[in-house]
Amino acid sequence: MSTSRVVPYHCPYCAGEDIRPHGTQHGEWECRECARVFAVRFVGLLAAEDVR
Repeated sequence: MSTSRVVPYHCPYCAGEDIRPHGTQHGEWECRECARVFAVRFVGLLAAEDVR
């Protein structure tokens, strides 16, 4: 399994592509198009029976 992180390509609010890391916390991003700051985090995996 890879240890590299996947970065978002679009802002979840305006779908803008001009996003950059923000702050000192991992997963924080800022959108330069709509001026919002948002965070992306991994919550978990679905159980096999929930995928159907």
